[in-house]
Amino acid sequence: MFGTVDLWTYVVATVLIILLPGPNSLYVLSVASRKGRRAGFQAAAGVFLGDSVLMVASAAGLASMFAASPVLYNLVRWAGVAYLAFLAFGLLRGGWKTWRAVRRGDPLEAKTLDAGAANERPFVRALIASLLNPKAILFFVAFFVQFVDPAYAYPVLSYGVLFVILQICSMVYLSTLIVAGNGLAQTFRRRRRLAAAGNGLVGAVMIAFAAKLATG
Repeated sequence: MFGTVDLWTYVVATVLIILLPGPNSLYVLSVASRKGRRAGFQAAAGVFLGDSVLMVASAAGLASMFAASPVLYNLVRWAGVAYLAFLAFGLLRGGWKTWRAVRRGDPLEAKTLDAGAANERPFVRALIASLLNPKAILFFVAFFVQFVDPAYAYPVLSYGVLFVILQICSMVYLSTLIVAGNGLAQTFRRRRRLAAAGNGLVGAVMIAFAAKLATG
């Protein structure tokens, strides 16, 4: 259909890949749980835009560029590792500072931390994380193109069909995470120690993602 190959196989594989935990979905959940639904959807919009850029780049021949220059791919991979580590240490630091503020019973320090978190810009951070995510890049340059018929006269239409399916699946999944995260946000506002522990846990998981990408 529209120059696609094995469309239902693509749908099933896409759903399974999206359901696998990754830095993008983890960051969206983290933002929604810390800052609420609106910030969660801002982060999700950053992921959607990042995926759109990668899809266009894939259609324009990004796979050929990486095949011709493994050094270029490794540069992107290490940039992704560094950025994930940056996000992780930020969450760990924020969680530790919040924990100390709660232990000291210092409401002024807690408010200062909240004000600093307001400058996080979830859309920008999610966009950069998406563009520098090596797994997302490999999805578009190695997996995505396998379902496009090279003999079809309108490949743009084929890519468009596959991309719409991907974004619908991604939107449903991230929206579910945001609703769940927004519920956690209500709890975290009342229990700041739990919020601090949650930040630390997400930061530790992101460190694990960065380490896996560095050694993969």
